[in-house]
Order: sequence, then C-alpha cells, then structure tokens
Amino acid sequence: MLMILILVLAAAFLAFANGANDNFKGVASLYGSGLATYRQAIAWATVATAAGAVASLFVAEALAQRFTGKGLVPDTVVGSADFVLAVAGGAALTVMLATRLGFPISTTHGLLGALGGAGVVAAGPHALGAATLLKSFVLPLLLGPLLGVGLGGLAHLALRRLPLGRSGGDDACVCVDLAPPAQVAAGVVPFTVTGQSSLIQVGSIAQCESAGRSARVEAGRTADALHWLSAGAVSFARGLNDTPKIAALLLAAKALPPGWGPAIVAVAMAAGGLLAARRVAETMSHRITTLDRGEGLAANLSTATLVLAASAWSLPVSTTHVSVGSLFGIGLVTGETAEKLEMIQTDATPITIPTKDIETRKLQDQSPMPPGLVKTPEELRDLLAFLLGA
Repeated sequence: MLMILILVLAAAFLAFANGANDNFKGVASLYGSGLATYRQAIAWATVATAAGAVASLFVAEALAQRFTGKGLVPDTVVGSADFVLAVAGGAALTVMLATRLGFPISTTHGLLGALGGAGVVAAGPHALGAATLLKSFVLPLLLGPLLGVGLGGLAHLALRRLPLGRSGGDDACVCVDLAPPAQVAAGVVPFTVTGQSSLIQVGSIAQCESAGRSARVEAGRTADALHWLSAGAVSFARGLNDTPKIAALLLAAKALPPGWGPAIVAVAMAAGGLLAARRVAETMSHRITTLDRGEGLAANLSTATLVLAASAWSLPVSTTHVSVGSLFGIGLVTGETAEKLEMIQTDATPITIPTKDIETRKLQDQSPMPPGLVKTPEELRDLLAFLLGA
C-alpha cells in the first residue's frame, strides 16, 4: 500500500511539473498579443487542458501503452516499482528545474530520456530496443517541430490575406445591404440572395454603421473569437497527448484501477499550471517572436492541427517543440524575431532593424504608394489584376 502511494505521488509530481511548464503554451499567443491577461489565459488553458485529459480516457489508450516502456526496455523491467519511480522522478526533476529557470522544455523528451536511462541502468545498454526507439519515438519527435515551422508559416501566409489575419485589420467590416434595386448605387452591380438584390461592401466599422447595413461581420471581433477558440484547441490537444504519457507509468505498475490515473494526472497538471507557470509564460509569450493577433491565430491553428493529428495516430509529439516551430515559421515569414525586424523599403531595398532600437510602432492610415499614380478606374482595375495574380 505504501509503495502504491509513493508511485501515485511520483506520477502526480511529474504531472504537476508538466502543468507548470506546458499548460501555458497553448495560450501563449493570447497573452503575447495582448488579447488576454495572464490570469485569463491560464484559466482558459486549465479548462481546455482538463477537457483534453478527460478525452484521453476514450481515444489515447494506444499512446499510453507506448510510454509504459514495453518494447523499449525488457518486459521484466516494465512495471517494476523502482523503474517507474526512477522514470517519474527523473523526468519530474528535469521539467521542474527548467520551469524554475523559465525554460519551456518538452515533458515528452524528458519522459523518453528517463525511460531510456532507467532501462539502461536496469538491464544494460544492449537491452534497449533501438528499433522501437527510432520508429515509435525519435522520428515523430523530430518531424513535429519541422512540420510546425512549415505549417505555421503557411497558415500565416494564408491568413494575412484576410482582414481578420492582418495587423491593423480590427476596424475592417463586411456588411450586407438587403436593398431594393432602386436603392443600389449607380455603377455597382448587385448580386441576388433569395430573390432580393443585395450589396456586399468591405469597409470600416464606422462606414458600415453610417450606411445602416442590414447585417455585418466585424473582422476584429471575429479574429478575437477564433484566436480564443484556437488557443483552447491547442490546450485541448496538449491534454489529449500528454495525459496518457504520464498516466502510463501508473498503468505499467498496475497501481490504480483504470481511469484513476488520468484523473489524478489531470488534477495535478491543472494545479501546476495555476501555481507555477508564470516564468515559462513570459518566455513563450514575449521572448521568441512578437505576435499580433493574426500571427497568434496562425500559430495556434498549426499547432492544434499537428498535435491532434498525432494523437489520432497515437504518435508521441512534443507540443512545446511543435508550438515553438510554428512561432519560428511565422517569424521567418514576417521577417521578425525577438532580436530583429526585417523590412522592404518602398524602393525595394531590404533593411534590418534591431528591435531594441524600436521605440514605438504606429499603423499608417495611408498606403506607402505615392499618391496620384492611379488616376482612372481602368488603372485601378489593372493594378488589382496584377496584385491578385502576383
């Protein structure tokens, strides 16, 4: 009975460390872009991560089996009390030390290292399953951040073409006027919706309000709602992917009835995030690359997509590395990191500015294109055709 209690406490300590280091990663873009305060962000992360932990009871059994150590170390070692304690203690101390220093690290990598290290000590290096290590752990963990870089950059390229994905697009509005044909302005070709002539216009919120449009969608509010939802999706995906990895230790030791392990892990992860996530939050939100709301949305969508897909295929990935990869991919696309900002001037000359030299930023209300270059509707049509085809 005492040994079971010690095993449960060791697993709970690892889950606490995981929550402290990992819970905030899903909502880092909310805090980093100024859309949420720290307290609001960590509260949302806690709720969404807990939901993912509950979902892991039904869909992540195969992933839990991978982290029992079966196939990686001999069956005689798997499930032994000293082996489980060594793995939980080694991984937990590593993650807690990194959390204390403010470093976002991967609990998955810590667990894998602890499994391998304890296995080598228990049975010798020759007993480590190299094929299982490579196929089931190393390859998915290597691919995760690389795919994150690519998908994060592509998501940002796609979203920044829309008002809701661009910095400064908060005032944009799409409004619909269900008006009789006689009220449609001259020169505007209406389209038909359910038998009525309608006019769709893209402008500012003030323009939509002054025109008295029948319905409108504000880009800023839509982007904010999508950003919150995507952050919740990342936290949900992390809970879904990480909970079975830690609960697998209790599964291997057969210390508790089925279902109790994930429940204990979920509670401990929530406590770790609420009590000890602040330092990692600052690193993830403000020290990797600066984010606006559109960039944060792109990072969350790419991270959630990859981690959820990995969970569906029972593949161990590091949410930390996928998230950082997505942020790095966005930084490559925008040409901005925490240290420098790369820009193209109006004469096509590139310029690099250290971020420490930037005192303020302000969105211009005018295009950098000199006035008077487009004088007729035909010239405007040709310019738009060129830009859309570029």
